Amino acid sequence: MNLEHLSNIAIEAAKAAGNLILSYLNEELEVEHKEGIKNIASQVVTKVDKEAEDLILSYLLPTCEEFDLGVLTEETEEDGSRFEKDYFWCIDPIDGTLNFINNEPGFSVSIALVARDGTPCIGVIFDPMTKTLYTAAKGSSVFKNGERWNPEPNNDFLTYVTDKKLKDTPRLPEMMDLIHKIVEDLNLNGFKELSGGASVMNGIRVLENGPACMIKFPKKEVGGGSIWDFASTACIFQELGLRATNFEGGKLDLNRKGSTFMHHEGVFYSSFGD
Repeated sequence: MNLEHLSNIAIEAAKAAGNLILSYLNEELEVEHKEGIKNIASQVVTKVDKEAEDLILSYLLPTCEEFDLGVLTEETEEDGSRFEKDYFWCIDPIDGTLNFINNEPGFSVSIALVARDGTPCIGVIFDPMTKTLYTAAKGSSVFKNGERWNPEPNNDFLTYVTDKKLKDTPRLPEMMDLIHKIVEDLNLNGFKELSGGASVMNGIRVLENGPACMIKFPKKEVGGGSIWDFASTACIFQELGLRATNFEGGKLDLNRKGSTFMHHEGVFYSSFGD
């Protein structure tokens, strides 16, 4: 499998989709709502999500024929190919649609290549608002805008990165205890909250605001993000030697059977050592 070749195609697709998304940024869009999901951020979808996905697929589907790859995308009913092929593309055409329609930062295009065992092998993320590209491939370096990137923590406090405001976090007392323990263990001067982004860019914010973490407890309710919300960043963290695991520290289940949602295991990203 030529990961460099496939990564370059994914980069072209992500940039093209990002430029398409930008062309709609200040337009008033009709918003649809998906059924069966409580989280409003996961419910909303626009024609731009669908157009961006179609554009990405125009780049990636030929590789599926050439390299016998499967596909999993957010806006198209899955065909089960991710369980049959050795690798599958995992696509989120707009991670953070709510941010996008509100003209707020925190949304991105996310494309990953994932092995059938759930190992992330390519991660490509494009932030259309800043035109910033983040890429990684298994066994290779991590790049930001084409330059090798190895972000170093440079704060004397912990940054807690979250989509919801901390005060609205489920099991808040437990989360506060965990945050304070991290602060104590790392001998830091307290913590600051960085809230509001979607999952993919929040993963990037963990890297850019270190020492930082993004944590979601396991829960019974459906939600907690889907495979496509974590696959690309998991590859980047993996290649940087940083933690992108389930809450308990195990490997993220990036090819879960029965559902794409990740609520069953939670997530734990950090830009500091264990």
